[in-house]
Amino acid sequence: IGCAQTGTGKTAAFAIPIIHQLHRIVGSTKKAKVIRALVVTPTRELAVQIGQSFDTYGKYTNLTQLTLFGGVSQNPQVDALKNGVDILIATPGRLLDLHKQGFIDLDHLHTLVLDEADQMLDMGFVNDVKKIVKLTPKNRQTLFFSATMPIAIRELAEMFLTDPETVTVSPVSSTAENVEQRVYFVDKTEKRNLLYHLIKNDNLSNVLVFSRTKHGADNVVKALRKNNIAAEAIHGDKSQNARQRVLESFKNKEIGVLVATDIAARGIDIDQLPFVINFDLPNIPETYVHRIGRTGRAGNGGIAISFCSKDEHDYWKDIQKLIKVNVQTVSDHPYPWHSGSPEAAKQSAQKNSNRIKRDGMFPTVVSKLVNPL
Repeated sequence: IGCAQTGTGKTAAFAIPIIHQLHRIVGSTKKAKVIRALVVTPTRELAVQIGQSFDTYGKYTNLTQLTLFGGVSQNPQVDALKNGVDILIATPGRLLDLHKQGFIDLDHLHTLVLDEADQMLDMGFVNDVKKIVKLTPKNRQTLFFSATMPIAIRELAEMFLTDPETVTVSPVSSTAENVEQRVYFVDKTEKRNLLYHLIKNDNLSNVLVFSRTKHGADNVVKALRKNNIAAEAIHGDKSQNARQRVLESFKNKEIGVLVATDIAARGIDIDQLPFVINFDLPNIPETYVHRIGRTGRAGNGGIAISFCSKDEHDYWKDIQKLIKVNVQTVSDHPYPWHSGSPEAAKQSAQKNSNRIKRDGMFPTVVSKLVNPL
């Protein structure tokens, strides 16, 4: 079991040993290739990213690898399988589909990797993963990787692994020290205006914005485009080719703002990403850690900005309990609610209460001052 924050090198932790082991087994022989290592991952973007890592690490070996995912024609994938591969990286649905059609044989498997297990659980892939595990030999090695390790994930690991070793790089509740965190308490209806205000006034570029929903992501993009800001959305309703095009455009700085849902963002791997903005706060505190882990990578600094509306304040309190960091509150902006934050509202109420005692102001007047809305 490997548990570590996003961006800490989990892919290399399993890819390099697999390549080393299979290179020793297969070497430079020309015997028929069979699938000896299988990596199961929840999203297409992650599958592509892992495949690229295997290509890089195994460049000077005789090993071949194939990446399988849905949303594209299966014919090129089937042709590659017929030619034989050593390493298979796949999303659950396409893997089971091609196995059912008789194109995939896992009888010779040495190593099974279940990557981003927490996301597979969130996305409802548990039953598919169980089916996949049943297709593999019992004497395999199983590697189980997750960015978070709640009880449900621990139980899942115990289902698939026997007396596993656990390696934890850092607690999942920790956020990278080189990421500066800020929170803006903002009226919900003014979030788009605040986003535009920050991008324009602070001249932000290469910004990754998180939306809780696909519909919300599209609406944010529309609002930014109306204000002549180059923005694109990436989420599950986009085709694989469209998502890849958007990612490449963002990496090449052809667009300045990328708006993403949490699941789609798992495949984003950019070393120099200076800004992450939580347009919507996540209702799962660990997701906050995932999100801001997209910036501050590879030794670079980063800034993580969160917008918190009234209805999200409980989410923010849960996040603070998890990360145990005093996040800077930015109250000097045009769209605050209750003087910028619930904490500021309490302070304002106390100041006005003191003013009543000192100046003898009428309570009705003070009430209007404290609660202008």
